Amino acid sequence: MTAHVSAASTRIASDYSALFSPYDLHGLHLANRMVMAPMTRSRALAGNVPNPLAEIYYVQRAGAGLIVTEATQVSPQGVGYIRTPGIHSPEQVAAWKKVTNAVHRAGGKIYLQLWHVGRISHPDFHGGALPVAPSAIAAEGTVFTEQGPKAMVAPRALELSEIPGIVAQFRKAAENAKAAGFHGVELHGANGYLLDQFLRDGSNRRTDAYGGSVQNRARFPLEVAEAVIGVWGKERVGYRISPTGAFNSMSDSDPRATFSHFTAELDRLGIGYLHVTDPVNAENRLAPTLRKTFKGPLIVNGGYDAASANAAIAAGEADLVAFGVPFLANPDLPARYRTGAPLNAADSATFYAGEDKGYTDYPALA
Repeated sequence: MTAHVSAASTRIASDYSALFSPYDLHGLHLANRMVMAPMTRSRALAGNVPNPLAEIYYVQRAGAGLIVTEATQVSPQGVGYIRTPGIHSPEQVAAWKKVTNAVHRAGGKIYLQLWHVGRISHPDFHGGALPVAPSAIAAEGTVFTEQGPKAMVAPRALELSEIPGIVAQFRKAAENAKAAGFHGVELHGANGYLLDQFLRDGSNRRTDAYGGSVQNRARFPLEVAEAVIGVWGKERVGYRISPTGAFNSMSDSDPRATFSHFTAELDRLGIGYLHVTDPVNAENRLAPTLRKTFKGPLIVNGGYDAASANAAIAAGEADLVAFGVPFLANPDLPARYRTGAPLNAADSATFYAGEDKGYTDYPALA
């Protein structure tokens, strides 16, 4: 099935000339400024191995300047959702290699997002053991397990001696991502997962070298970033944050100070890009502030459409813009924005279930 474009709906591509201009991401040529945002789709097979359907799914969206994959666990300890892929076993690496080969053949550029959920998990995923976190503070809400939704539990605070092991998990996952053929990796430091849990004081009440001051709270995420840079080089590592987000019971007493310090440190490391989830129309936006503390390439995300994305790039507020649900429902989103074609409606019932339905069956333009 294909969608048809009416003459009345067409738009001249030059209207969005900034959005469709090419971009040099430290030597990686991006055909346009549109990024496919990372989106959990819960289609992985047994052993958290990427589904063969993922090859089709990502190839369909290879028209993005850059694809960032769904969040991918760095270890079994990092699992918190059913049917989400990992990058810690040979089978997972082999399956991802098929995805990257297919995307490369289609001319696409693809990064893998590295993920450890921390406290956003359940003992069911860990043989009865508690999830780990900086502090033993439970998040509110439920976790979807194989037995259905269950209430989140208070996690176990990581011992000081365990933290280097978590850093090593990220390092090994970065090595596996390189073996799988990705162009680079993005660290998932947003949305209340482990890296975010250490950085924000609403979830980190430690009194050792990894808690208290913003310098201490930033220590673990920066150690992870440095370890992954050691594998990939600084130019091929991105970092995603959600400085004003409250998802997964997250909060911070002074987000402007926390994230200004942290992004300045990422800038000092020379990391390849900063990816900021910050709603475009929110009153408490921090992306403009962080544009000043982080001098490298900036990706913004949070409710943008073609017009607002083009305006942000043209004004120098960002270098690239990430789109989530619009890319989920419109595999050929760049073509639709170029021509002003109507967009497919997203089917939220199939966001996290449905196999090919709502995953690889959204129609493309004729």
